[in-house]
Amino acid sequence: MNNIALLVLRVVFAGSMLYGHGLSKLNKLIEGDLGFANPIGIGEAPTLVLAVFAEFLAPIFIIIGYKTKFFSFFPAATMFVAAFIVHMGDPFGKIEKALLFLAVFVILMITGSGKYSIDRKFS
Repeated sequence: MNNIALLVLRVVFAGSMLYGHGLSKLNKLIEGDLGFANPIGIGEAPTLVLAVFAEFLAPIFIIIGYKTKFFSFFPAATMFVAAFIVHMGDPFGKIEKALLFLAVFVILMITGSGKYSIDRKFS
């Protein structure tokens, strides 16, 4: 039963991250619109590229269960920045979604992908 729960957690949260956050950023990058927030001071374009990696590419690997512990770090780090830097002074309602995503990706970093994953096929 735990393995089914991990599968549902991976697919729902990584799918939500990919579709709800990453796809729009990928489209922005493809269109050449590199204007983006710069919360950690590395520049707008590098921040956008990292966000696309963390919110679009990494979730694909998480959904299929490939190197889940490794790839979960990236959306977790992005959601940490969103919660504790970008939205730090905002009301809890603005921070809540980032915290929920952060919690789930940290859990996946700890637990891994479970039985129903590509990782399990190679172990």
